[in-house]
Amino acid sequence: MAKKEMTIPEKLKSLYELQLVDSQLGEIEILKGELPIEVKDLEDEIVGLQTRITNLNVSVEDLEKDVVKLEGSIKDSQALIERYESQLNNVKNNREFEALTKELELQKLDIRLYEKGIGESRRNIEVKKTTLENTKERMESKNLDLEAKKVELEKIIEKTEKTEEKLKRKAERARKKIEDRLLKSYDRIRNNYRNGLSVVCVSRDSCGGCFNKIPPQIQLEITQRKKIQACEHCGRVLVDDDIQMVGKKPKEEVAKTEE
Repeated sequence: MAKKEMTIPEKLKSLYELQLVDSQLGEIEILKGELPIEVKDLEDEIVGLQTRITNLNVSVEDLEKDVVKLEGSIKDSQALIERYESQLNNVKNNREFEALTKELELQKLDIRLYEKGIGESRRNIEVKKTTLENTKERMESKNLDLEAKKVELEKIIEKTEKTEEKLKRKAERARKKIEDRLLKSYDRIRNNYRNGLSVVCVSRDSCGGCFNKIPPQIQLEITQRKKIQACEHCGRVLVDDDIQMVGKKPKEEVAKTEE
């Protein structure tokens, strides 16, 4: 359905009213401050810490399995040593003696290597367990911070939720009245400035957005509302203070109607 063609004064008033609503919504966001971002950052950090804890637990388990495996290898080598020592008592020649002696030396060397591996694994286990405990403590601290910030944010949301919903509905109704071309321009200008001001009044002969001086001739044209005027410095739409009265009947006429 095509939007009803509006006069220039009506377009200016609609843009101005939308700006007022968006500014009020912006004030609510300011009230929330950085809390939504902080909550999201904490949630992401906690997920990262949980992943690290999981990985550390897996590493500790793998190292403990390595220790068990190496201890089993030591037992196997010790059993072989006992067998070879027993066989030494029954050797028939020097060749058998030398072969058994060599095997004994190799098994004893293997045991030393296994013991070294066990020592390294146990040291790594202690390091990872210490890191694991520190990570758990950090995650616990972050969880406490997250809960506190969530409570703080929920209080603000609870306080402003009804007002925010009402303003959003009002903004939606206002946007439906404005033609697409103007809306795109309005949104583009709003996104260019941190204060979100796209439509501003002329105050003290200056733009209400960038505070640059507005020439008298331009000010006169703004009050006449024959075309949409933009600030030559910042591009914001300029309106006069009486724009909110567009379409309203003077008080005298209202009084006569009521009579």
